[in-house]
Amino acid sequence: MSHLAFFDLDGTLADRQSALSDAVTGLCRTHALAPEAEQWLRTELADRANAGDFARLQAAFALKVSAAQLWHEYVSLMAAGSACHPEVLNGLARLRAAGWTIGIVTNGAGDIQRAKLAATGLADLVDGVAVSGDLEIRKPDRRIFELAASRCKVSLADGGWMVGDNPTGDIGGGHQAGLRTIWLRGRPWPAGLPAADHVVDDVTGAITILLNETE
Repeated sequence: MSHLAFFDLDGTLADRQSALSDAVTGLCRTHALAPEAEQWLRTELADRANAGDFARLQAAFALKVSAAQLWHEYVSLMAAGSACHPEVLNGLARLRAAGWTIGIVTNGAGDIQRAKLAATGLADLVDGVAVSGDLEIRKPDRRIFELAASRCKVSLADGGWMVGDNPTGDIGGGHQAGLRTIWLRGRPWPAGLPAADHVVDDVTGAITILLNETE
């Protein structure tokens, strides 16, 4: 029997908010950006970031440094600041050893998400990755899950799991894709959204549930 598990990246496998705060602080110090520009970045990048945000930043504050340079530095800072707890990496390694196929399904810009996967060591522990920024489709769109399955060389028709912290994107999207779901509690749960199969406090709890599936 095949076992497939998809994981969200930001807020599930890695802490985006801590890395974001440090990256913005570092960028603003390097270029001596005004407090107004720093606050703009923290607001505009709160949920997601792409190269276009830095073009808007440069225009809004008449910066001398190029938008491309700012984006490149931001990607590097985010990658450097992204961390995945050793117990999470160990848990994923245990899943693979138990015969699981592991994929990552994440919204975000492709270059920054891949940089984070490489920096955290996650890239070496997964069979396939689907990033919304490469595809112009975002979770909860079923097509991003189908692409992730294809990149993992499996079929969604065989079933599997989706683990994430976003009720609509991860749990709603996973449910629509025919997957069982594990939610990392924290965000408000939208009215009318079907419940997840399991609710946990962190991703290690989700990994434990999955490992128990193979016993």
